Amino acid sequence: MTGALLLSACGGSDAGGSPSAENTTATQAAPKLKATGAFVPEPVDRKAAGGFLTLTNSGDAADKLLSATSDVSDDVQIHEVVDNKMRQVDSFDVPANGELKLRRGGNHLMFMELKRELAEGDTVKVELRFEKSAPIRLDVPVESRTHTADGGGDHSGHDGH
Repeated sequence: MTGALLLSACGGSDAGGSPSAENTTATQAAPKLKATGAFVPEPVDRKAAGGFLTLTNSGDAADKLLSATSDVSDDVQIHEVVDNKMRQVDSFDVPANGELKLRRGGNHLMFMELKRELAEGDTVKVELRFEKSAPIRLDVPVESRTHTADGGGDHSGHDGH
């Protein structure tokens, strides 16, 4: 609540008229996120599935991926891999003018306790939620178990026909 009051006071007319150049610049610096290359490899069973994609931030401000939801799992987790060990984390940084890669063997999404069988050719609905940016909604294709973003091509933005 205090943060909201401070923000409104900085830009309000009773704070001394028009905003300064510094305030205008800060307002214009914002993340601009785009998700590409998203896929879910066909899982072996209904216990879990991985999710992979690249988030590109062409904006001048960093953001954080805080969570994800999906139609195939009530428990979508964000995982990092350090020293070949996977663990759940609270968020991932999406750097300004940079990218966050979620890929096999590295940081990724985990869809726990799947609600239905997933087979190659299916689609999974995913919503990515961020600290600053609006959510990104994706229809993510289920690919073969051996599919990789590098070797399998980028299907984002294509309908496959």
